Amino acid sequence: MRPRATATAAIAAFALIVAACAGGGTTGGDTDVGGGSIAISGSSTVEPISALVAEAFKSQNPDIGISVEGPGTGDGFAKFCNGETDISDASRPIKDAEIATCEANGIEFIELHIATDGLSILTSKQNDRISCLSKTDLYALTGPESIGMATWSDADELVSDVAATVDTAAFGPPHAPYPDAPLVITGPGEESGTYDTYVELVLEPIADARGQEAATRPDYTASANDNVIIEGIAGSDSSLGWVGYAFFLANEDKVEAIAVDAGNGCVEPTPDTIASFEYPLSRPLFIYVNAQRAAENPAVAAFVDYYLSDGGLQAVVDAGYVALDDYTEARTRWADRTTGSSDARP
Repeated sequence: MRPRATATAAIAAFALIVAACAGGGTTGGDTDVGGGSIAISGSSTVEPISALVAEAFKSQNPDIGISVEGPGTGDGFAKFCNGETDISDASRPIKDAEIATCEANGIEFIELHIATDGLSILTSKQNDRISCLSKTDLYALTGPESIGMATWSDADELVSDVAATVDTAAFGPPHAPYPDAPLVITGPGEESGTYDTYVELVLEPIADARGQEAATRPDYTASANDNVIIEGIAGSDSSLGWVGYAFFLANEDKVEAIAVDAGNGCVEPTPDTIASFEYPLSRPLFIYVNAQRAAENPAVAAFVDYYLSDGGLQAVVDAGYVALDDYTEARTRWADRTTGSSDARP
């Protein structure tokens, strides 16, 4: 399934939207399904999409209480598989261990691919010395062997060693020597699906080849709040960090995207490169629906109906992500209430 390149930045007043969804809405519309409540938790990356959908849905269903929060994909799945939420936002597919927890608690889920994101590598607007980094570079700067490195140039020797031991045609060549400037890293914590995706797409293949743990260096500033990450990146002249594409778009006045080289040259994150998966850090975004709650709670079923409608999916574009070219698979899975993971993940 290939996504369509249509994305604009529109996360302004996001906190107000979340508050409106939880506390009240505008009366109107002709799809009022009565009262009830819906609890949504999970990815901070997907949170803006679900919050916009919830705001529009609540305007037609003012008696339904909707809570939307974004503590991170992992924390969201912990709540979801414990039966605490109806819908889990996710910036990565559900893990086998999480599936096992859901199964142990008798929770069946419906996995729905709703958008595509490009995990964006960022630096400060003031940092004009770094415009492109390969996966080899990113491993040397942020991976498990970079603990204690305080400046960019501290990684010069490591990146040369890494390049000599891995296939740089698959990971991209080093873009060293690096500047002799403080290496100030701000990124997601381990509760985040964005963290998991970064480890999977950037660090894990090289870490495995070098006999290292597939994890980031622990000595950086980590946050579950994407806006805190943006402020951290913007606050240092020689910063490095990563967030979802929409948060980059909404803060282009504060931060600069670094192109990524995975062996085919430097590619910047744009709607077109994300849509084509030319950008090496493109990834699918999901919502997971508790199948039993959907059967028992008309509000949940009506909300997902609206989410997958043309009107509901406009939120993908409005939140700054890339919509799919064809939503047939997601709509069919939902209409048929097909549980479990999709057989055709992007």
